[in-house]
Amino acid sequence: MAKKEKKEKTKRSAKGCTYIGGQAVLEGVMMMGKTCMATAVRDPDGEVQIEAQRLNRSGAAKTAGKIPFVRGVVNLFSSLVRGTKTLMRSAAVYGDDEEDEPGKIQKWFAEKFKTSLMDVLTTVSVCIGVVLAVAIFFLLPRFLVGLISSLQLKINPDLLGSPMLIDEHHWAYYLLLAIIKLIIFLAYLAIILLLKDIRRLYMYHGAEHKTINAYEQGVELVPEKVKECSRIHDRCGTSFLFIVLIINIVVISVLSWVFYEYVFTAMPSKIARFFINVGLEIVLLPLLAGVSYEVLKVLARFDNGFVRALKFPGMLLQKYLTTREPDEKMIEVAIAAFNKVLEMDADENVKETVFVTGGILSKMLDETKKKFASAEIDESDAEWIFSLVMGINRSDLLKTERTVKPSESKQIAEITEKRLTGRPLWYIIGDTEFYGLKIKCDERALIPRPETELLADIAIKSIEDGDKVLDMCTGTGCVAIAIAKECKGRHVSVTAADVSDAAIMLAKENANYNSADVTFVVSDLFNNIHGRYNIIVCNPPYIKSGDIPYLQREVREYEPRIALDGGDDGLEFYRLLAKYVRNYLTRDGMLIVECGEGQSDAILKIFPKRDYAIVLKDLFGVERFVKIVF
Repeated sequence: MAKKEKKEKTKRSAKGCTYIGGQAVLEGVMMMGKTCMATAVRDPDGEVQIEAQRLNRSGAAKTAGKIPFVRGVVNLFSSLVRGTKTLMRSAAVYGDDEEDEPGKIQKWFAEKFKTSLMDVLTTVSVCIGVVLAVAIFFLLPRFLVGLISSLQLKINPDLLGSPMLIDEHHWAYYLLLAIIKLIIFLAYLAIILLLKDIRRLYMYHGAEHKTINAYEQGVELVPEKVKECSRIHDRCGTSFLFIVLIINIVVISVLSWVFYEYVFTAMPSKIARFFINVGLEIVLLPLLAGVSYEVLKVLARFDNGFVRALKFPGMLLQKYLTTREPDEKMIEVAIAAFNKVLEMDADENVKETVFVTGGILSKMLDETKKKFASAEIDESDAEWIFSLVMGINRSDLLKTERTVKPSESKQIAEITEKRLTGRPLWYIIGDTEFYGLKIKCDERALIPRPETELLADIAIKSIEDGDKVLDMCTGTGCVAIAIAKECKGRHVSVTAADVSDAAIMLAKENANYNSADVTFVVSDLFNNIHGRYNIIVCNPPYIKSGDIPYLQREVREYEPRIALDGGDDGLEFYRLLAKYVRNYLTRDGMLIVECGEGQSDAILKIFPKRDYAIVLKDLFGVERFVKIVF
């Protein structure tokens, strides 16, 4: 085992041993391995998000990737596409999330085109960037050299036709072109350093290099140790760009001279020659990139004075321009991306992951509903999640279209993932609304149902000033608290009882939160109840024992069974009430109970000795409540 470990460490310490390469992105790092790529970004909340994807290369792309010179072109094109997409994805994670509400233009754009204005602006920015790159690196150098030639003639017209004139026939023309290209390249790298985001991008570039260097040197991948490694790497893209530039200068200079001497002899127009030369540079760029790629691969295999001299300019650019010392948090992000690539390359069963980003409300809502439908979860839960997180009334949700902010999207994703485990939505949210009150709910008690609000309403409307009220099986305490709040100032005393200590603790928390005056008692039915009450209200367990395995998953697996199981026929608790309730009611006292569908007639038979009884329906027309006066 020790031999194997030593061999592995030696392998990792060998120069250029790792196949993993990377790229700095906005507030993060992308790493690419043999079978996958992973991008890690620190989001506005300070958490590291990772998006990992498998590289599904086509057979043609795989074949082309093995052919010398051709593979450089393939890698250049794929790197440009992949790099642009990765930058856009990282921007989506770390997008502007400070605005409380999207602006009018953003809302209009979302409603009209069903897409994010930021996505469109990002795409447009990329297109503008490509145009500017062509203008700066292809058009500007030739324009400036041509300007020098024009200034010569303006100063001394007699130079026309003279060998002293710096035109395309003169060797100095190509030397000036080379110098200007180098100056523009270096000036560009230096000027963009004035931008704060670019400086941070270069810090992440340094973090990427440190992580790869650490791995190759056998250093443990932890921020404090990786930080000690070099931020310079000899296979950096900066070196690649510099080599492309040098080869471009040499090849294009030779070809331009050849074209001028032997092809352009019948083309006197300077403008035509100018654009043909620029077009030639653009067309030959992939070929030059292919040659540069092979040169870089060859240089990476050797380490001697000659090779180090060739690599020196690229290393110098890294040191002073394209990398900066990162902090440990940035290194942590780079390590996260690197480790994800190692994990996915080692195990093909590791699943892909995606960033949590903003998007269009309607599209994101539809996607969430589809997830819930496939998991047999009520789609209305998706509407509740979006409604609560985005602060939109559920009734208005389907009529609203706007972009979902990254922070909102993150909350939605977190709640959605928890809901997909089967845990009830309101346990995840932590509270629900009941009778206009916020009621905390968790696994200690049943989640208050909308129909139970009618139970509280019936009781409130039946209460007279000075009455004593008992809420049996109080659970979260929602009914007792609603009664206490609504009857405040009417000298109504409210007591709430439950057999569960945990439920009583939860009910007390809710009473304190809502400033409700309620007395709580832990009692198995009437065991700890003393005195008589004008009204006893109760929502007892009424599900048949045999039906519980067939309830919705979130009910049967998460909500307390003791609050659900009503015995073989679901009526066991009503029988116990019938046996003892009259001992705890005043003369003309009233019992109000909630029941299951189809149980009201059987309940009336359980209470034969009564003065008066009425069955009331819920909002769906189901006989849900029985009101009995003794």
